[in-house]
Amino acid sequence: MQQPALNERYESNPLRQLIAELWILFRIQFCIIREQWAFIFILASIIPFSILMFLHFFTVNPTEEMIVRIITGNMLFALVIMGINVMAQEISFQKHQGHFTFYASLPIEKVNFILANMFRGLIVSVPSFTIMAIAGQWVYGIQFTFSLWLIPLITLTILSVVALGVFLGFWSPNIQLTNLVVQALMMIISFMTPVLVDFSQLPLILQWFSYIVPTTYAADGLRELLSSGMSTSVLQNMGMLLLFTVVSYTLILKKIHWRGEA
Repeated sequence: MQQPALNERYESNPLRQLIAELWILFRIQFCIIREQWAFIFILASIIPFSILMFLHFFTVNPTEEMIVRIITGNMLFALVIMGINVMAQEISFQKHQGHFTFYASLPIEKVNFILANMFRGLIVSVPSFTIMAIAGQWVYGIQFTFSLWLIPLITLTILSVVALGVFLGFWSPNIQLTNLVVQALMMIISFMTPVLVDFSQLPLILQWFSYIVPTTYAADGLRELLSSGMSTSVLQNMGMLLLFTVVSYTLILKKIHWRGEA
């Protein structure tokens, strides 16, 4: 007789129900992270740091603009590895192993399950992002211009990239194809968009492609804010990142299915 009373209490208070669902789902995701923290730290650091050091040895007397581009580019590369590659593969694995069937038995909304996964992506991406920022300044001996605007910009950057990875995971037709797509996409986004190179250096077709990936706006916003401070251009890039996050979130909501293939 007590359980119906509890349900009635939650149904009559949507806010408490939302908080309870999110708290439970966040704890589940956090438990997964707790088992993988060493792997996350190594994976998030080794490849971007190797590229950072390679570019440091390879470039002779780089300008300040080049240094900022190299550091912010490697910050975003680390984010792409964790936010797109790892998130897409792990959600794809859960989908095809039937883990979503267990979530279907819980009295939760799909929208909260998506938020919990994006929160997990946010947590695993922040360390790699921060490590590259600190290592880059130390290697090149420069000091960024820090501003409180970095908080919303970095949050939108991570959420927009993570949302793309989460969408690919829920879209996944099979694990093998998902692995192939995210590996290819990771390299294309990192090296064939204006993340590490200037926009004008790219062929026309890649310039057009750059407009549809969030890292283009994240890289431009980060470079501007860290080197010159807040500007109208930074606000415009933040607006585009917010748009990418909302669109990705909407597409995820349409793609997620507890049972059967999407």
